[in-house]
Amino acid sequence: MNMRNLKYFFSEAFKSLYRNRVLTFATIANVAICILILGAAILLILNASSIIASLESDVEIIAYIDKDISSQETKALQEKIEKIDGVKAVDFISREEGLKNLQEKFGGTEYDLGSTLEKNPLRDSFAIQVTDPHQVPETAQKIEILNGVYKVNYGKGVVERLFQVTKWVRVVGLITIILLTFGAIFLISTTIRLAVFSRRKEVYLMKLIGASDWFVRMPFFLEGIFLGLTGAIIAVLFLALGYGSLTGQAHTILFLPIITDANYLLNIYLGLLAAGVLLGFTATYFSLNKYLDV
Repeated sequence: MNMRNLKYFFSEAFKSLYRNRVLTFATIANVAICILILGAAILLILNASSIIASLESDVEIIAYIDKDISSQETKALQEKIEKIDGVKAVDFISREEGLKNLQEKFGGTEYDLGSTLEKNPLRDSFAIQVTDPHQVPETAQKIEILNGVYKVNYGKGVVERLFQVTKWVRVVGLITIILLTFGAIFLISTTIRLAVFSRRKEVYLMKLIGASDWFVRMPFFLEGIFLGLTGAIIAVLFLALGYGSLTGQAHTILFLPIITDANYLLNIYLGLLAAGVLLGFTATYFSLNKYLDV
């Protein structure tokens, strides 16, 4: 490809964009909105996944111990639990330590649980962490049947709802991304189809004098890529500014594991720019195959 051809391709592409400038502006605006929503959906899904993963990692099984077992039996029971598949860590919590934890969590400095209660009603227990949070119910059942275990608690209803929320967030997010992608492809395709239609006589003459397929197609590909990339650049600028402002406020109010890593966010923004180019190329490819017989 020589410089003369390259100059011609860019010239024809921008002439077509200017000729249909109202549609060009509308397409860029619509693509920007689609990619902005797409980017926001991706960040929402990633942040939701990060928060849910953090909550899942905090899920633990509490196994309460029978009151009449000895310290040696307690130690043997701990070793049995540690050998169960999927168990990551087992921490012994004495009844005194358990009461202290309750005091710190609910009583604070204004209310003394120790002086209020005649005797400590708690039992010694084990706090058990698992390698896969989804294995919590199955692991809890295995622990509950062991001799010396009085009761097992892991917040059954909360854990099950948490896993359901995780599933639906990912499904809805994926559907949203797919719909927005097809919407952007449709918008760019419409612009390219109009460009092909407006230049149909010129294209026909070029074919008559022996112009190759790629020579005829190239200006349209450049046009589609320009529309996709320009829309993506606008979307990324708004997304970066909006997300930066939002995370700054969120950190002062909430203590959630939201994504703030600059390199990670940069990769997402670069991915959206690449998506804009890919959308432009894909939309042009299908438009030309359908409306341009070359």
